[in-house]
Amino acid sequence: MVKMDPEVIETLEKQWPIPLATASSEGKPNVVFMGILKIKDEETLVFADNFFNKTAANLAENPFASVVCWTKDPRRSFQIKGTVTFAEEGPIFEEMAEAVRARKPDLQMRRAVIFKVEEVYEANSGPSAGDRIA
Repeated sequence: MVKMDPEVIETLEKQWPIPLATASSEGKPNVVFMGILKIKDEETLVFADNFFNKTAANLAENPFASVVCWTKDPRRSFQIKGTVTFAEEGPIFEEMAEAVRARKPDLQMRRAVIFKVEEVYEANSGPSAGDRIA
């Protein structure tokens, strides 16, 4: 795994919602907006699976996913790629379930989506666009 630097984490914290991209084993893409994100540490993002359908099917076939984040001021954009696993119980599940309840008390979370960061890329326009930074 790689670590996100503070600038990437700060940009993620400012973005809402976060687009999460997946693909089936045949390469058919799917993108959804994730409204609840916890940055567990420099190597791990956690999302809530409240309504996954195509996303869950894709991740069952192909555990790779990507998120992109950006801010207008200062102008920053990053693409983060990684591998996803799920938790249906345990500390990470409980932390995310609490975050979901805090936001929407009547919403029942199905699973915690644990995204392990494997690559980080510069996504701003310009000469460094697409450069791997972690």
